[in-house]
Amino acid sequence: MSGIVGEAKTVRKLLKGEKYSIDYYQREYKWGEKQARELIDDLTGKFLEDYLPSHARKQVADYPHYFLGAIIISKKEGANYLVDGQQRLTSLTLLLVLLRNLQNKHAAPVNVDELIVSEKFGEKSFNLDVDERAPCMAALFEEADFDPTDRSESVQNLYARYEDMKRAWPEELRGDALPYFIDWLLENVHLVEITAYSDDDAYTIFETMNDRGLSLSPTDMLKGYLLANIAENKRIAASNRWRSRIGDLNDAGKEVEPDFFKAWFRSQYATKIRERKRGAKPEDFDRIGTEFHRWLRDTSRANGLAGEDDFFRFIDRDFDFYARHYVLAMAASQKRVAGLEPIQYNAQNGFTLQYMVLLAPLKPDDSPPVARLKMNIVARFVDILITWRIWNFRSIAYSTMQYAMFLVMREIRGLDPQALAMKLVARLAEEKETFESNDRLAVHQQNRYLIHRLLARLTEYVETQSGQASRYAEYVAEGRERYEVEHLWANHAERHTDEFAHPADFVDYRNRIGGLLLLPKSFNASYGDLPYAAKLPHYRTQNLLAHSLHPDCYDHNPGFVRFVKETGLPFEAIADFKKANLDDRGNLYRMIAKRVWHPQDLLTMRTP
Repeated sequence: MSGIVGEAKTVRKLLKGEKYSIDYYQREYKWGEKQARELIDDLTGKFLEDYLPSHARKQVADYPHYFLGAIIISKKEGANYLVDGQQRLTSLTLLLVLLRNLQNKHAAPVNVDELIVSEKFGEKSFNLDVDERAPCMAALFEEADFDPTDRSESVQNLYARYEDMKRAWPEELRGDALPYFIDWLLENVHLVEITAYSDDDAYTIFETMNDRGLSLSPTDMLKGYLLANIAENKRIAASNRWRSRIGDLNDAGKEVEPDFFKAWFRSQYATKIRERKRGAKPEDFDRIGTEFHRWLRDTSRANGLAGEDDFFRFIDRDFDFYARHYVLAMAASQKRVAGLEPIQYNAQNGFTLQYMVLLAPLKPDDSPPVARLKMNIVARFVDILITWRIWNFRSIAYSTMQYAMFLVMREIRGLDPQALAMKLVARLAEEKETFESNDRLAVHQQNRYLIHRLLARLTEYVETQSGQASRYAEYVAEGRERYEVEHLWANHAERHTDEFAHPADFVDYRNRIGGLLLLPKSFNASYGDLPYAAKLPHYRTQNLLAHSLHPDCYDHNPGFVRFVKETGLPFEAIADFKKANLDDRGNLYRMIAKRVWHPQDLLTMRTP
């Protein structure tokens, strides 16, 4: 057969019973955390626009459809080779694996296995068939342990993006609504499959779709609109200012430029957000997210852009100011910046909503120290809020937190530092779930990454308050020498029958926060299966939180002894770690957490 065939297919029709391969010369799987989160946010957001708990499942058929893009395949020797679309199809497969695993506790799960794997002669293979990825995909599929260290870029990204999707999955779609969403994804989400029967035809299609013409980006169109409204004698200066700041944004990372405009416009101008109910119309917040250039053009006069001087000031002062501070926030999210440390903590927890809130209280006439102080106060507030949610098993996913962050952003717009701190402390005082509301925090499959970060913060606090240098970067680094969450009790219920009559009760207790440490992967591999008493001598050579279990920590460590005396924290050496010790240790961690994440600290923050 020859020619070119294009066909719109549902996700089910695209993947059921079909196999797709990737030629050896194709680029790696390169999606980042941002793209994975946006896929989750876009799909779940679209579904939730129409979903109501009162609906019967068959009503999902009437929900709106969603277009996920096109893929191009070259049909060779009866096999489908992806020429374009492997990023999208790989990510869609990861999402299906996640949905399969999220259904583990559902009484009647929707079968998605046939869209992920197929079986022939008793052997399973993945429908997206790439040999080097198979071990990682099998581990994700079976929810088994997998170490991506020293694997290819594609395999490392596969593993990381699955974890990103798992963290981003909204809480409201983990229960009864989950099967409804899966039905909608399989039947109402479409892709166009373009099939060619030669590589030459396939690549001609690819080049035509991607290279012909010069499309203007939303930023280009925004620039054209703004410059057209500026007097000719100032247009060159405005254009130069624009070019300089756009260069800084592009240097900060891919897609930073459009994300900045969304964050800036939302932070300063959005007054309404779309209600989550059927038929609700998009408001300022939503339009900025999808068409910020058109939104500004349509609302320019209402937002103070009336004359030539207003447009010039918008670029020369406002754009310049907010772009510089957005770039600063992006830098602080990637590497610890003194005075802005909470920005990195929030970014490492995957909380991308922080950027618009960081910009909200800033004003173009703020001095650099005042602007940085405001950003630090907001970031600290976000840090406390999301840590409380993590402690109480609450989602911090974009879709879950979007409305709350919109309200906060709107309330703090333009406030000076003192008023800002007071407003945010009052906002935290309204929260009903804090460290006190849950004494059973435990690690599980979905929160392991977040618990890892939490333990890193607790460990760092104990060490720095005891006069030691911060090792936080070491505790959260990836790679061969990375740290992992370590259980004080090995997974041997038979060793604890004196306190736990049933293995399930033992597992429940074993996973609680008081029974966890953060230790190097090599330590876990060497000693993790030993009884506590056998591991205890080795803890004395590890970080201070682990060392505190050993008696010599209290004899030869004056900085730590001083810290314990000054704080009154109930540290103690523990020779035989029993159930009561785990409870006490959990209480100790909670008391440390209350010091690390203390709302009143917002009121004492000062300019550098």
